Amino acid sequence: MRILLVASAYNSLTQRVHAELRDRRHTVDVHLARDDDGLRAAVRRSAPELVVAPMLRTALPRDVWSAVACLVVHPGPPGDRGPSSLDWAIHEGAADWGVMVLQADEVMDAGDIWAEAACPLPPVGKSDLYRNEVSDAAVAAVLLAVERFGSGAYAPRPQSGPDWRVPDHTRPYLRQEVRRIDWARDTTDTAVRRLRAADSRPGVLDELLGDEWFLHGGHPERGLRGRPGELLATRAGAICRATADGAVWIPELRRRGRTGDAAGIKLPAVTALGDALPSLPEAAAPLMPAPDDPVWSDIRYREDGPVGLLRFSFPGGAMSTAHCHRLLDAYRFALTRPTSVLVLGGGRDFFSNGIHLNVIEAAADPAAESWANINAIDDLVARILTTTDRLVVAALGGNAAAGGVMLALAADEVWCRQGVVLNPHYRLMGLHGSEYWTYTLPRRVGDAEAGRLTGQALPVSAAAAERSGLIDRVLPCTPQGFGDEALRLAGLLAASPAVQARIAAKKAAREADESAKPLADYRSEELAVMHRQFFAPDSPYHALRAAFVRKHPSPAHAATAVGRPAPVAP
Repeated sequence: MRILLVASAYNSLTQRVHAELRDRRHTVDVHLARDDDGLRAAVRRSAPELVVAPMLRTALPRDVWSAVACLVVHPGPPGDRGPSSLDWAIHEGAADWGVMVLQADEVMDAGDIWAEAACPLPPVGKSDLYRNEVSDAAVAAVLLAVERFGSGAYAPRPQSGPDWRVPDHTRPYLRQEVRRIDWARDTTDTAVRRLRAADSRPGVLDELLGDEWFLHGGHPERGLRGRPGELLATRAGAICRATADGAVWIPELRRRGRTGDAAGIKLPAVTALGDALPSLPEAAAPLMPAPDDPVWSDIRYREDGPVGLLRFSFPGGAMSTAHCHRLLDAYRFALTRPTSVLVLGGGRDFFSNGIHLNVIEAAADPAAESWANINAIDDLVARILTTTDRLVVAALGGNAAAGGVMLALAADEVWCRQGVVLNPHYRLMGLHGSEYWTYTLPRRVGDAEAGRLTGQALPVSAAAAERSGLIDRVLPCTPQGFGDEALRLAGLLAASPAVQARIAAKKAAREADESAKPLADYRSEELAVMHRQFFAPDSPYHALRAAFVRKHPSPAHAATAVGRPAPVAP
């Protein structure tokens, strides 16, 4: 069918639905909804048989949904209505949830149901759930709804009526006065749940050090204690704040209502507070904690026989210069361990999205910080590429984009959970890219496919990535089960009689490639282009980065959403 996707933003779910529908040979256009007239023009231009809205903040106009069938994804089970569906579910501690695909109607979230799917809600942040369990359920429901619509034989069922088993449950927008944490009375579990329900937007509004901040992310701390509300320590850029019975780690902050270079930008908490942060101890977590140690850390290492697992999880998948340096240190430690297979990743959310655009935007000199950041991630990639004494597996339990995809390609094998979306391009930021992609990408998919992937700038499903050779294996498992499944498969790889022969062949291939063209040449060629793009005053990178970080509309995002290349400075 010819399908028009309508969304308020080209977010992770919209990208996944886009990729999955293309995989099933539908013709798909994308329109980012800014106003009703623009939507009407898009419908006239596309002439779709069906409109699908994976993520829409406003109602579709009557003249659109009365002229063409419009299916809307609602992240809630039958009977649930309102703009904060998933927020309320986490806020109230629900263990199970669901997703509906509804026909657009006069009343928001009240249309007839074309498909629904249930999903669990494990104790993680809202954005993580949205990209994983909720996304899985939403895609299953969308594909079923599209199939049913295409058959012409299915009649959607109403949400209300005398025979309907679930009463209407309309809830209002979850406001900050309900989200607020009472540090003197709320337990750690309550504080963490409220923080998770507000992740990544809107955050929990709070007063801190005489200013107002939105708190983003939350992890329990059971060992540190202090006066409720007191700041106790820092760790890896996060701050620890005391609750009534323990403490929580808060990784990121966003300043409210202030003008200035960093206004409204979500940043690592320590970076955001800057000089206002009092002197606090750095409560570093062990890199290799005991298996049953619940200590929170964004980087940790463990072993299972001949397999090492270096897991990392940075908010939003962004890797600042400091993140890259710490991960490189951890990787070097992992190389000192007696393993034959090293798994990099294995977490349930973002693998990596490359350099940290928010930290760069807030820096005193964004160009200089961009340069430091790209060199730091290049150092990490170089070390992975030159690891010749063991096999390295990149295990992607969550999405990856730009330099994060290229980071994964430095490994010998790339495994993705079914449902992962990859964006192996840099064009949205007007960049050429580095991370040795001019070496790693063509050797996997060939020059022609490498040019298509980086030029079209479209999302790629895990299944399509496997077919093209971009990745090696798709793991059909749940987000919660991905880490264990990756570790199990890595154990089988390590136990293979051929593993030592593969390591030897890898070493010989690396030496041959180095003789043909040194890795340093790939890096210098890539960085020569990147240097001009970072430091040229008229480079589109600066405007595109600012629009992305500050959530402003960007022509590049709208163009790329329908497959037209964004501008790239030479």
